[in-house]
Amino acid sequence: MDVPGILHADLDAFYAAVAVLEDPSLAGKPVAVGSGVVLSCTYEAREFGVRGGMRVVDARARCPQLILVDGTFGAYSNYSKTVFGIFERYTPLVEPLSIDEAFLDVTGSIHLFGSPREICDRIRNDVRTETGLAVSVGATTRKFLSKIASQVAKPDGVIVVEPGGEDAFLHPLPVSYLWGVGPVTKKKLNTFGIQTIGDIANTPDDSLVAMLGSGAAGHMGALARNQDPRAISRTRKAKSIGAQSAVRSQRRDLDDIVPILHRLTDRVAARLRKKDMAARTVTIRIRFGDLSAVTRSATMQTPTASTQAIVDLATKLVKKVLDEFPKHEISLVGISTSGLGVDEPLQLALGVDDIALGGSPKELEYEALDSSVDELRRKFGRDAISHGSDLLSERSSFGDGLSEVMTPDERLVEAGDGGPQYIDFDDDET
Repeated sequence: MDVPGILHADLDAFYAAVAVLEDPSLAGKPVAVGSGVVLSCTYEAREFGVRGGMRVVDARARCPQLILVDGTFGAYSNYSKTVFGIFERYTPLVEPLSIDEAFLDVTGSIHLFGSPREICDRIRNDVRTETGLAVSVGATTRKFLSKIASQVAKPDGVIVVEPGGEDAFLHPLPVSYLWGVGPVTKKKLNTFGIQTIGDIANTPDDSLVAMLGSGAAGHMGALARNQDPRAISRTRKAKSIGAQSAVRSQRRDLDDIVPILHRLTDRVAARLRKKDMAARTVTIRIRFGDLSAVTRSATMQTPTASTQAIVDLATKLVKKVLDEFPKHEISLVGISTSGLGVDEPLQLALGVDDIALGGSPKELEYEALDSSVDELRRKFGRDAISHGSDLLSERSSFGDGLSEVMTPDERLVEAGDGGPQYIDFDDDET
């Protein structure tokens, strides 16, 4: 018999909550974590309409008394590791989604710890007692449904959907709760009179295809009918490795962005080399001040783990974006590498002088430099050596640290089957 043994646990307003724990004088006040853009905010700030992803200037307009803090990278990582350690007490089947959320399969733990609801309560109590953080948990028989349940349970709640009650829980919810339904799709569905998930479930497939296209229609139709066969996966083969950094929203030229690319690429390439991997495709992501975003990709002739080769290609891609959007403010810069394979000795490509294409003789020199840098950091720590641009250029309040705190043990900068994963703003409300 089925039991609601698939849990989705999601820490409430994680970054803001950690900031308050680190500085108790902030308790009960409207607090936002961020620089040019709000990454996370307390529920007191949300009462004024402040949300993750909002520009700080707009957040202050809604809440003049807003307290802005930068946050501490190390604190986020430490709290996250403690919480994930608690998860693993109850089941070895923990699938991280980000630094502050995960799926857990506790089906095999019921005989040890009690019913799924009792396990949810135990986890929430342990997290509260040992970290001071609140975690909302959804428990159902399906991964996607558990994630929705945890969102409905926020803040600081638990929802258990027993087998047979899935449709009664799911169908009255707004369409925005479905994965893949953003503001544009929501508006399109609403235009056709589709307001709830039940409306999607009751819409003929051919009508959904006409509205959304075959891919989106199939995805949303299946979820609306509670069809999600995915199991919990402890490890996912990395399909991409990336990092990104939020920056103050303002107009920027290439000279402003190149130092950021160096920092991000330094971390990405070092991770590739640590895993004895190389990448063939480089993708950059630029988010503008209005929260719209663009991505641009290019593929090299040969795979590489060279910091300089990757940053040179990323720089060319960024230049294209700046040429296309010269008047836009920029609030985030991200880079990811894909087309991953085992890092093998460099195959030189005849007639190639541009290191960004891959296979140039110059790349051999940079590989030797990378090896020396890696060895120094192994011996003396990551801060033993860095780019000169780090000392000369303005750094964002977050630097690139938050891009790496994606899960405990630095796992989420690697993307699984869903493609590149970027850190999202911490906004618990759908």
